Amino acid sequence: GTAPSASAAPAAPSTPTQPQSTVMDVDAPESSPPPNSSPAAAASSAPTQDSTADSTAGNTYLFTSESVTESHPDKLCDQISDAIVDACLTLDPSSRVACETICKTGVVIIFGEITSSASINYEQVIRDAVRDAGYDDPAKGLDYKTCNVIVALEEQSPDIAQCVDSTKVEDMGAGDSSTVFGYACEETPELMPLSHMLATKLSARLAAVRKDGTLDWIRPDGKTQVTVEYATSAQGVPVPKRVHSIVISAQHSEDVSNDKISADLLEHVVQPVVPSKYLDEKTLYHFNPSGRFVIGGPHSDAGLTGRKPIVDTYGGWGSYGGGALSGKDATKVDRSASYAARWIAKSLVSNGYCHRCCIQLSYGIGIPHPISIRVDTYGTCTNKNGKTESDLVKLVESNFDLRPGCIVRDLDLKRPAMRKTAAYGHFGREEFKWEKVKDLSKA
Repeated sequence: GTAPSASAAPAAPSTPTQPQSTVMDVDAPESSPPPNSSPAAAASSAPTQDSTADSTAGNTYLFTSESVTESHPDKLCDQISDAIVDACLTLDPSSRVACETICKTGVVIIFGEITSSASINYEQVIRDAVRDAGYDDPAKGLDYKTCNVIVALEEQSPDIAQCVDSTKVEDMGAGDSSTVFGYACEETPELMPLSHMLATKLSARLAAVRKDGTLDWIRPDGKTQVTVEYATSAQGVPVPKRVHSIVISAQHSEDVSNDKISADLLEHVVQPVVPSKYLDEKTLYHFNPSGRFVIGGPHSDAGLTGRKPIVDTYGGWGSYGGGALSGKDATKVDRSASYAARWIAKSLVSNGYCHRCCIQLSYGIGIPHPISIRVDTYGTCTNKNGKTESDLVKLVESNFDLRPGCIVRDLDLKRPAMRKTAAYGHFGREEFKWEKVKDLSKA
């Protein structure tokens, strides 16, 4: 199966120290580099015990982000949970949903609390999501046609319901106590960290070449990891210099060779995604380094909703509050306030108030207004319009209504569009309203 993912990551420091990391040797059989590959491909088969030595010289450091395909067991569960949310919102926009999913070989279980006037065929929603993820054969660990489906749902606790049910949207209290974070930086056009965006796009590409038949040996499960070498500018801003290494684990059929896997992943996955300016002769490639990945999906690893929060957010940059995003309607501020925090962070960076920032919002259950707001620019505040870092909190308070009901209203979170967020990140995608920058130029 794929390697385990950390469920949370510490905040990236303002001036990161050099990590004490090593790079493992490739476990693939000895062979010459794939045909038509770049010179960098040869580096993946060379001894790499000292591969970090040159990269970390001269005040640079390495930072790694990972991602998974939409058919990874945990992501499958996120999509099932959000498919349930969307099914409820489609028929009843005021639905209250907290839906968790577990999957393992031949079985999918949903459980949680749902209060809705909608009549939902939950089993059909689940089977459709499993089918869409590519699990249509028992040999893949799950078959949407024959898998067991167990539904264990109850209504939302009346103790919680009474604090989110209100006559006016502005008076709605938070559905739970929560701490959330939003992050933005200038590394990419999306104002997202480069390491995270590359890992995410590589995972999406893995799925694309499976679906369109470009690589007929690829199976649904997969994982990517990208390590970027960064320098720090005079303003204290992380600046990507090059891609240090790429790890891709792609589930595959029995009859494909490791040499073909390496050649195909380089040509059809890496090269269309990673800008050539970041690749050089020292870039390391580790393609299916375990040597074999035939057994994958729920057959290999159990899946669970909410177990890929760093994949969902910023790839380990910024901070993470601890609450999962998927499987929840927008009265849960774990989700809606996370979207608002990203909206704020992106707007501050885009409007030129800082080069990089992390927003923290905290809420108390039943209380409409946030308990606290923090803006951390990592020392990159530009003092635009005379605004210091401490002034930015007041700017946020006067330009963003952060009461849960107002977030739902302003970001249109009663729409059945949650499932789209459940794979390849909730942030950095222009299709979502919280990615639309708010004009703060005159604030």
